[in-house]
Parts: sequence; C-alpha cells; structure tokens
Amino acid sequence: MSRGVPPEEAGKSGATNGAAMRITPVGVAFPDTPLEPFLDRVAEACQVTHDTSIGIASASAVAAAVSRGIDGGDLEDAVGAAITAAEAGAERGHWVAGADIAARIGWAVDLVRGLPERQALDRVCDLVGTSVASQESVPAAFAVLALAEGEPWRACLLAANLGGDCDTIGAIAGAIAGAVSGASALPDDALATLRSVNDLDLEPLAKALLALRADTAA
Repeated sequence: MSRGVPPEEAGKSGATNGAAMRITPVGVAFPDTPLEPFLDRVAEACQVTHDTSIGIASASAVAAAVSRGIDGGDLEDAVGAAITAAEAGAERGHWVAGADIAARIGWAVDLVRGLPERQALDRVCDLVGTSVASQESVPAAFAVLALAEGEPWRACLLAANLGGDCDTIGAIAGAIAGAVSGASALPDDALATLRSVNDLDLEPLAKALLALRADTAA
C-alpha cells in the first residue's frame, strides 16, 4: 500500500496463517450468527494482507470458533462453527490453490481422537504439519484444541512442544480454548507471570471488544 497498491489488491496472494493468528478480536467483538455479516468483518480484517480464499477461510474458522465460545458454546460447538465458517469463507477473496481448510480441520480433529498424547502430537507434526501454511498450522491448532479437551493452558503447552510455527498454533488453540472455557480455566500463577513479563493490560481491551459485541447484538 505504501507503493500505491489499493487495499483490495495488496493481499491477493496472502495464504499463510497471519490473518488466522490475529483474528481473535473479531471473534470476540462480533457474534458469528448471522454468518454472512460476520464473514464481512473477517474479510475486512484480512483484506490488506490475506485477501485469498485460504487466508479468509482460515481466519473465518478461528474467529467463528472464538465467537461461539464467547456465546457459551462448548468445544464441539466451536469446532462445528469453525468448519461452517471456513466453508463459507473459502468462497471469498482471491482464489489460490491449496487444500480445503474446513475439511482439513475436521480431518485433523478426527486424526488425534482417542490417541495417547505423544502419538497424537507425532501425527500432528508428521501428517497435519506445523508450518506457516494455513492448511497446516490452522488444522493443527484444532487438533491440539481437541487433544487438550478445550483446556486453554494445556492447549498452549501442547502447541509449544510441537515445533514449527508453534507460537501461532498456540495462539489459535489457546484463544479458542480460552473463549470456550473462560479465563478462570487458566492457572493463576501462569496469568501472574504473563502479566508481569509482558507488561500488557488486556482487560480494558477485552471489555471494549465485548461492549462492541453487545452493541452489535442489540
């Protein structure tokens, strides 16, 4: 854009996981139903960097899962909302070649179901993939989320042990698990460490996003 490229053209090749990684505030601020207006918000947030079918599908999945959790949905509800949103989100933006995000989320979740933790993580690394490609790291985050059974701290720890783009996978899985389980599910000592080390005051921002959500729903 600094070179004069219009916003609708700037992100026409972005298919990595950056939009999915940063989309959580949209999921907090807006309800995922009705779906099309919600996807308008997601696509708007993706436009400058990830205005592609894969970029928007990935971000739609994460935002919808977070939003469903904010509304009181459980883990199954959140994953279902993610798949539905990814299917619809893939119809937006510039088409780029790549595996179907919605299908890969469902496949990745099924892939780790009922497995011991170490075997499940090996499957995520070896079969799902943990690179910056959306079609790897976003389904991987949902697999981790399922393996952690929606527990946010466990989801973050499992993601951290994957390797690859583990910070993004942890950010996505942790955000969805946090939305589903609530802040009370996080260990007090971990929260205290995060606050002291990062010097971030996120509570006012979270309250502002929730206020925006309330205004939208009114």
